Amino acid sequence: MAPAPLLSLRNAALALGGKRLFAGLDLDIQAGDTIGLVGRNGSGKSSLLKLLAGLIELDAGIRSGQQQCLVRYLEQDPVLDPTLTLAQCVARGLAADADPEASEHRAANLLESLSLVPERMALGLSGGERRRVAIARALVAEPDILLLDEPTNHLDLPAIAWLEATLQGSRAARVVISHDRAFLAAVTAKTWWLDRGRLFVNNASTASFEEWRDALLAEEERTLSRLEKHLEAETHWLHRGVTARRKRNQGRLRKLGDLRAARAAFLRPEGRAKLEAHLASGGGTLVIEALDISKTRDGRLLVDDFSTRVIKGDRVGIIGANGVGKTTLLDLLTGKLEPDSGSVRIGTGLEIARFEQDRGSLDPKATPWSTLCPEGGDQVDIAGRKRHVVGYLRDFLFDEAQARQPIEALSGGERNRLLLARNLARPSNLLVLDEPTNDLDLETLDLLEDLLADYPGTLLLVSHDRDFLDRVVTSTIVMEGNGRIVETAGGYSDAVRQGAKVGLAMTTERGSGDNRPGKGAASRAQGKATAKLTRELDRIPAKIQAEEALISGIEAQLADPELHVQNPKKATSLVAALDQHRRAISDLEERWLELEAMREEGAI
Repeated sequence: MAPAPLLSLRNAALALGGKRLFAGLDLDIQAGDTIGLVGRNGSGKSSLLKLLAGLIELDAGIRSGQQQCLVRYLEQDPVLDPTLTLAQCVARGLAADADPEASEHRAANLLESLSLVPERMALGLSGGERRRVAIARALVAEPDILLLDEPTNHLDLPAIAWLEATLQGSRAARVVISHDRAFLAAVTAKTWWLDRGRLFVNNASTASFEEWRDALLAEEERTLSRLEKHLEAETHWLHRGVTARRKRNQGRLRKLGDLRAARAAFLRPEGRAKLEAHLASGGGTLVIEALDISKTRDGRLLVDDFSTRVIKGDRVGIIGANGVGKTTLLDLLTGKLEPDSGSVRIGTGLEIARFEQDRGSLDPKATPWSTLCPEGGDQVDIAGRKRHVVGYLRDFLFDEAQARQPIEALSGGERNRLLLARNLARPSNLLVLDEPTNDLDLETLDLLEDLLADYPGTLLLVSHDRDFLDRVVTSTIVMEGNGRIVETAGGYSDAVRQGAKVGLAMTTERGSGDNRPGKGAASRAQGKATAKLTRELDRIPAKIQAEEALISGIEAQLADPELHVQNPKKATSLVAALDQHRRAISDLEERWLELEAMREEGAI
């Protein structure tokens, strides 16, 4: 007899704002389930997670669960009380009967693992810092069920790697919403697809989602055809568009491979000296040339003696931990900021369009129509060609009704799509994208990949989304810290294989002004420094054992020859994860030696 589920919904129905999200929905969460929840923006994924967390009520149906089942929920936009310390914020995630002393140690350990100071006040935190505190708050009680809504948003690669390892070592059942394919593949083994009010279940990870989804849609269309019915126009347009784009993917990937090969040849030393810029339509072949540039800010060396050339058509990814200087490098390369030394030459006729995740630039009372046609009318000028605004919005998965809705009624992902539509409509030959994938669903990511593949200009992309980088860029600039920067051909996985130090450790927390603890807090923190270092030293052997256990699990998966044939993408992801865990052990061993030497010298 199957064990009773931890949490269930039966005949569940929910409508929001007059729109029915789903009805007659049944689901179970069993102990040990690791589920990726996917679906279009606006399909009700976040609402379903809130229902499971007990934060909103069903319109109809029953929510039931086992007694004493502890559920913790990570919201998409975490809210913290600014009058509390970070440790106090995390403590709010504890169970009522938690042991105070053990809980205090666990909270401090989680925050320190996330490079956060427990005594710091929760005031003036960045989006990434708020996210890390909220993650610690969700994890601290070691719940039975974790419900995570876009946990990797605003996290850098080191934090994402830490969260992956932590979830892989957790016994909690979990349901995860994320746009990050690599993250979902690493932490889930089952897929829920919420589509048009129905929940489809696949007992496989999201690595195979596209093929599974397309098979379901094809069978649905065959069934409808046999019944001599027709798909609704909007559904037909949406899903046929999705499958049609997937048929283009092979050609797109071949094109990307050719571009990467050309970029790899160019990055060889003998290739650099041979490039001669010459004028071409829409600007010159040379887009950016940086020679031996360096930049220091607030006493920190961010860029040290870095050189690169970007030529027309390149797609260049920039990665690194938060605070390492990615935006500074972007500003240097695009002429917004002068280097302390070295030189930057910008190509002729350069027209730059930027995407900087600034949803505040959208008027919440305006509509997508008026945003794209601020002077009135119904035509959008796209690269000198007039298009009807509704037709253009359909390219970004908006329907005609949404074209006239106020922007404040759109979801976060829909607003990001509108920002992309607005920015891509502007004339440009250099597109600068800073974290464009936050809050986007997998179908919209496919769409964005197609748009970028068809973009005739040059791309500079800052992203922590490893799968997106692998699918889009021709070369990757890795900011390793302390000013050291290397450029490798290919995407994220290629950079890892070529030995770049990608996301080995989280950056040390920095703050200025109100972001820093006050003098009293600083004094208390200094007084606890010795104990903190001692705790860190004592915990390192356990951390090494945990990393070794993760390595053993990954090696066991890689030992399966069928994996490399049936799911090469997952195999590649596992190889990259294996390398990261091995590097983590090396870092932990070096830290242990450093702290042990300090203890022998009496410093701790």
